[in-house]
Amino acid sequence: MANKVFSSDWNDYELIDAGDGRKLERWGNIITIRPEVQAYFKSESSYEEWKKIAHLEFIQKDSKSGKWEFLKEVSIENWQISYKSLILNLELTKFKHVGIFPEQATNWEFIIETLSPSSKMLNLFAYTGVASIIGKATGADVTHVDSVKQLITWARKNMESSQQKNIRWIHEDALKFAQREVKRENKYDLIIMDPPAWGIGVKNEKWKIEDKLAELISTASKLLNPKGVLILNTYSPKVELEDIKLHSSSFFSRIELSELWKKSTSGKKLFYGHLMRAWK
Repeated sequence: MANKVFSSDWNDYELIDAGDGRKLERWGNIITIRPEVQAYFKSESSYEEWKKIAHLEFIQKDSKSGKWEFLKEVSIENWQISYKSLILNLELTKFKHVGIFPEQATNWEFIIETLSPSSKMLNLFAYTGVASIIGKATGADVTHVDSVKQLITWARKNMESSQQKNIRWIHEDALKFAQREVKRENKYDLIIMDPPAWGIGVKNEKWKIEDKLAELISTASKLLNPKGVLILNTYSPKVELEDIKLHSSSFFSRIELSELWKKSTSGKKLFYGHLMRAWK
């Protein structure tokens, strides 16, 4: 049975309850209801009780998008929460996300423990850059790569709000950039990547994680310094821990494979995908 890693909440984030295909979360003082496919069990409190305290709910239209409904009058202008000394900007998107994946807190803590001012970090599929900013706050040299320009703009805003500077921004397909870094013989002490289940590159090229996983892991391994570490998250039903292990075992001296979970305040447990930490 796979090892389970439970990611902790913090002052400005709380997974309150989950169930019946939804999750109830608190972001600072704002409470949201969002769809959650892994919440296939019964929630502790009823949906009606959730709606009494929630400010916003995301209503799914199809598999890729939906819309937010205001359940209470609330201002989302300059919506920010803090994580340790960092200030992070939240927004409502048509994909149900608000800019932060709170289950990643266990990896943020690992980054803080692992990096030093002499370290080099590469964040692939870097999204709004919370991991990048946390890496930068340790004093490390950080390169942030994402194929969506608007997300890099959002990440830069997070950096500035958190009073950090000098992150290297790369607007490019993550795998292609990593492959070019191998040719340039650049090396990193820590690489983190959280590839989506499916992706669209800068030139609208489509790919699926199950088709690219082996290449991603192999390429990342070539970019690591001796004793460097790769953090890989996957949230795709088509990728299992055994697949990750198969593609990784020949490249690393030590591998930790686990399932990523969060426990709600109500006691419900939610699965958030697979996690690998692997050392050269």
